[in-house]
Amino acid sequence: MSNSSLVTVFILTGLPHSPVLDAPVFGIFLVVYVLTVLGNLLILLVIRVDSHLHTPMYYFLTNLSFIDMWFSTVTVPKMLMTLVSPSGRAISFHSCVAQLYFFHFLGSTECFLYTVMSYDRYLAITYPLRYTSMMSGSTCALLATGTWLSGSLHSAVQTTLTFHLPYCGPNQIQHYLCDAPPILKLACADTSAIEIVIFVTVGIVGSGCFLLIVLSYVSIVCSILRIRTSEGRRRAFQTCASHCTVVLCFFGPGLFIYLRPGSRKPVDGVVAVFYTVLTPLLNPVVYTLRNKEVKKAMLKLRDKVAYSQRE
Repeated sequence: MSNSSLVTVFILTGLPHSPVLDAPVFGIFLVVYVLTVLGNLLILLVIRVDSHLHTPMYYFLTNLSFIDMWFSTVTVPKMLMTLVSPSGRAISFHSCVAQLYFFHFLGSTECFLYTVMSYDRYLAITYPLRYTSMMSGSTCALLATGTWLSGSLHSAVQTTLTFHLPYCGPNQIQHYLCDAPPILKLACADTSAIEIVIFVTVGIVGSGCFLLIVLSYVSIVCSILRIRTSEGRRRAFQTCASHCTVVLCFFGPGLFIYLRPGSRKPVDGVVAVFYTVLTPLLNPVVYTLRNKEVKKAMLKLRDKVAYSQRE
């Protein structure tokens, strides 16, 4: 990071909207954020207390819920501050560095985790008799650790490339968070080479993970079609439907923003809402409302709490 950087504070412009909508937008995103945190905490609690959910699928789901809870926390509170007052739009240089790092750290880790989860479903459906031995506890831990380490490394590259440049002039970021494309627009140096490197690295990670997920689900569909009973096919499809829904909502907007060289338009901030705000809320919804095991575990937890209160 350059010591010649003169900018000490950046100004986030926030979401493009009419000022009269500040209060309604603030209320909507506050409710979404609270529901996101509570929903993901509930999933963590339910999986923790119910031994029937101590399986590889739910082990990865706890990682996903933990990531989503913090992913939303990294972005939404600051966005809410930009809606409260003009002073809430200011963010210090070092806070901006930290936000960008954790934003890409959690985002890329989630990207890798979706890939691992699709691999887990592939093994469960294609090799049901060997699944337990193939996806052992040590294997799950190794895969999860790999996603976190890979996400950390990828984020470190993005952050270093972005902030080693000098920032000595304009400080208004056309976004509601510190992200590489709008920040690079403010650099007092040629950013073309950096943009290409970021484009390539994000492209390799995003497109690579998405391609692996697609290949996993092509194999899964082929395996499902070989199941003889219609009930078996229906249950197998239901197992994967939730994962596919969330993956499309996460990867679609992300690839739209980062795989367009020179992408710095304000509309990117609106598109980013899908995977920074809505997807973390969507995960607990689809994994609970569409999952009988989780719903059953939640009912058991409710009954335990009610019983303890009566005593």
